[in-house]
Amino acid sequence: MYDVIVVGGGPTGMMLAGELRLRGIRVLVLEKDPAPTRQVRALGLHVRSIEVMDQRGLLERFLAHGKKYPLGGYFAGIAKPPLRMDSAHSYILGIPQTITDKLLAEWAVALGAEVRRGHALVGLRQDPRGVTAELAGGARVRSRYLAGCDGGRSTVRKLLGVGFPGEPARVEWLLGEMEITAEARARVEAGAKDLPFGPAPHEEGVYRFVLRTGKVSGDRVPPTFEEFRQRLREVAGTDFGVHSPRFVSRFGDATRLAERYRVGRVLLAGDAAHIHPPMGGQGLNLGIQDAFNLGWKLAAEVDGWAPGELLDTYHAERYPVAEDVLNNTRAQGLLLSPEPGPQAVRRLLDELMDFEEVHRYLLEKITAIGVRYDFGDGHELLGRRLRDLELKRGRLYGQMHAGRGLLLDQTGRLSVAGWTDRVDHLVDTSDELNVPAVLLRPDGHVAWVGDDQRDLLDQMPRWFGAARPGG
Repeated sequence: MYDVIVVGGGPTGMMLAGELRLRGIRVLVLEKDPAPTRQVRALGLHVRSIEVMDQRGLLERFLAHGKKYPLGGYFAGIAKPPLRMDSAHSYILGIPQTITDKLLAEWAVALGAEVRRGHALVGLRQDPRGVTAELAGGARVRSRYLAGCDGGRSTVRKLLGVGFPGEPARVEWLLGEMEITAEARARVEAGAKDLPFGPAPHEEGVYRFVLRTGKVSGDRVPPTFEEFRQRLREVAGTDFGVHSPRFVSRFGDATRLAERYRVGRVLLAGDAAHIHPPMGGQGLNLGIQDAFNLGWKLAAEVDGWAPGELLDTYHAERYPVAEDVLNNTRAQGLLLSPEPGPQAVRRLLDELMDFEEVHRYLLEKITAIGVRYDFGDGHELLGRRLRDLELKRGRLYGQMHAGRGLLLDQTGRLSVAGWTDRVDHLVDTSDELNVPAVLLRPDGHVAWVGDDQRDLLDQMPRWFGAARPGG
């Protein structure tokens, strides 16, 4: 009997498994593929995901394998100068998804998560005490809860019967990684690297291409290498002498959002809950951030201290975030259309983005640091994530690696007595924080601002349950 079964061993599933294990929850990850994929579908982490890694003490591992890029024209690829954002990590971290998968899997396993590869889910049943997962071959596994992190064609979502409304794919892209000739490499270095289809250096000697086909084949079979070369000639006038392909695949711009993120003891996260076009590179990041929101809440439910509605706030908070991502990727997809109307809108938006406020607003959407959960009326910080702060005795995120709540108290007069098993009390000051104290949830979002002890005690149960004697 496990506490939680996570179906899907990609970045969302492994992030969730790590978050659960951080709190001592017994976790089993079921992954249908026998080995990690070599396909690189995502190429980087945005600011909020970088902050997430920093909050858990993982960032140095990622920085060792990635490359920092300035935050510039990421909305529909409209080129604009870089901006400084409200973050200690105002950059994009270029890192292949395969490395992100590997690092998160290593973290989860090191914390004690059990991972079974080559085990496909084929059925599930719920009852008042838990969930039974039925696997190909006839095996069954029991858990108290189950999380579907198994991608856009999620078996978990289909077995639950959760609706997945939206639009089917209208445009298709071909994606491939392969080597090119020495002559083509020289051309790329001379300036062809900014072509919209690539080639973009990926690993030593390997280049990445993304080609718009302008049609939807409806074919789930990967394209042949020759088909890829032919389309490359049509688009670029040359095939760059491509050879030795790592892989070629196709993907579309289907846009769908699950009607519910929770059905009883089963929850959905990542692409199992939402799919959208790849514009802006938001998909992997959205899934990681889903897991970061869900992990501590699900652990609290398993541990028995969660307030009654806490687990339901997962859908309430993350569904609107996904809605916004779907909307902005729809807009970006339209702006990339070669048709005269969309191109006219693109030129207008290009002009508007010369206003820094417009450029910043759109970048905050892409990077997810503009997300504000609805905690009700109150201080402007309420519901927002708090940036990493320089404190007199270190950095704020350095105090959050254990994944607990945190009261940052600049007054030294407050107390979390009754919740010390769930919330840390940090008495310290920062020149960057102009409020007396803030209460942070385990995901770093501000749950309370003020200096009144009674008001703090009124808010603690909302996120951290009832006080415990000696807690």
